[in-house]
Amino acid sequence: MTAEDVKKILGLQPHPREGGWYVRTYEAAEKLGIEAFEDKRYEGARRTGTAIYYLLEPDTFSEMHRLKSDEVFHFYAGDAVEMLQLTEKGKGAMVVIGNDLLRGQRPQVIVERDVWQGSRLVEGGRWALLGCTVSPGFEFEDYEAGVREELCGAWPDFAPEIRALTRENS
Repeated sequence: MTAEDVKKILGLQPHPREGGWYVRTYEAAEKLGIEAFEDKRYEGARRTGTAIYYLLEPDTFSEMHRLKSDEVFHFYAGDAVEMLQLTEKGKGAMVVIGNDLLRGQRPQVIVERDVWQGSRLVEGGRWALLGCTVSPGFEFEDYEAGVREELCGAWPDFAPEIRALTRENS
C-alpha cells in the first residue's frame, strides 16, 4: 500500500494549517459550555471530543503548534513518526510513535494542552497513518502555530529540531 492509496481510500485532504493530510472521522454531538472551564481558555462551547486520521509523507511535517485541549495520537500503519514535545521553558523530549515497542516506540502518545508539538517521519520513512483524538474537541481557533525564532530562543537545546518542524517565515 502507498500513501496515495491511503489518501484515496480514507478521503484524506491537505491539512489547512499544520501540514500533512487528514480527515475528521468523529465529532461528539455533546458540547460543554464555556462555564465548564474555570480557566476560561475557550471563547465558546466545545464538543466533548473529536477524532481525525492524519498522514505524513517525507515531504510533509506537522508544524510546531499547541492546542488548548489534550490530544491522544494513535499509530495505525506505515513507518514510525518522531514527535518533538516542548514543555516547561527549556525542557522537552523527542518521542517516537510506532509499533516497535522494543526500540522505545509507542503506539499511543499523549500531548497535554499547551505543550508545543510537531512531528515528522523518522528518517527513511515513506508514510505513516496516525489517528488523533482531541478532548475537548478540536476547533481551528484553538490552534496556535509556533514562531521559529521564539521557540528556538526558549528551547535552544532543541533548535535544530524546531527549525525542521517550522516554516521559514514562521
